[in-house]
Amino acid sequence: MGPGPSDVHPRVLSAMSRPTIGHLDPAFVSMMDETKEGLQYIFKTENELTMPVSAPGSAGMETCFANLVEPGEKVVVCINGVFGMRMKENITRFGGEAIVVEDNWGEAVSADKLDEALTENPEASIVAFVHAETSTGALSDAKKLCTIARNHGCLTIVDAVTSLGGVELRVDEWEIDAVYSGSQKCLSAMPGISPISFSDRAIKKLSSRKTHVTSWFLDLSLVMGYWGKGANRTYHHTAPVNTLYGLHESLVMIKEEGIENSWDRHQKNHIILRDGLEKMGINFLVKVEDRLPQLNTVIIPDGIDDVSSRSKLLNDYNLEIGAGLGAYAGKVWRIGLMGYASRNENIALCLLALSDVLGIQK
Repeated sequence: MGPGPSDVHPRVLSAMSRPTIGHLDPAFVSMMDETKEGLQYIFKTENELTMPVSAPGSAGMETCFANLVEPGEKVVVCINGVFGMRMKENITRFGGEAIVVEDNWGEAVSADKLDEALTENPEASIVAFVHAETSTGALSDAKKLCTIARNHGCLTIVDAVTSLGGVELRVDEWEIDAVYSGSQKCLSAMPGISPISFSDRAIKKLSSRKTHVTSWFLDLSLVMGYWGKGANRTYHHTAPVNTLYGLHESLVMIKEEGIENSWDRHQKNHIILRDGLEKMGINFLVKVEDRLPQLNTVIIPDGIDDVSSRSKLLNDYNLEIGAGLGAYAGKVWRIGLMGYASRNENIALCLLALSDVLGIQK
């Protein structure tokens, strides 16, 4: 029950144990098409360029920046935690100029600050921000931020690693241009795959680049020869066959549950956990309207040692929760309720274990 990876569903583990077949086998190619359709469903998009990158979420992030940012290009990047900082690192490594919009850790990205930054930098062409900041548990208003970016003629790159499957995300309706996620959070799957989706606007920008994409492996103009629709696919790389079996099964399960029902489940379970924690006197870092239901960041009570408490949870209860990052190291815990881990029995275990660790009478 940490910030990820979350528990992998037994059905996903079972799917991964199937015999490995070739990555150009007709049966596997058919599953690739179904996987794309499943990703389009959970992203709420009809984007043709929707696919899983054969690497973890960080590679999905790099895919977006490698394909869309060119040397000298101005990119407005919103930073309100660790993963916004990683976006900035990608911008500069690909030769872009990062214009930083900064908000306090634990707060949502400020729409007003973004609008002001774009007004002051009319030559900026891309806006990048984290939808669900895993380092703090803060949720930003992606719809509003994308509208502001569009009003200023900018494309958007959105980190949805922790948000996909756990909170409302509508790629087409919100006009998100490039979005990336990870398989190990709310999808109940194993680490190692990064779903992405590019709009037609993003593809047009990629197609009109003045310079080559600097990464061969992540160059979407090449990868799409393999992940394009239909049976006639061009070999690009050996796909992680069994890992994709697992992702496919997780998408089948989300379709069975219904993506909106998945959002609702995460929210309802967050409320149960929240109420139990608050009864113990444990307070949240993020204000109510900006909280992620699937990643609960709480303030460690006075007099409680972070490391020894988490060690006791792990050794006595087989329960893992996350430590704080950056300035919040030793000050907060990050409790995940993601995917298969978002269940009533997990919440009950967490509350029981914490009451023991904190010395609260049951």
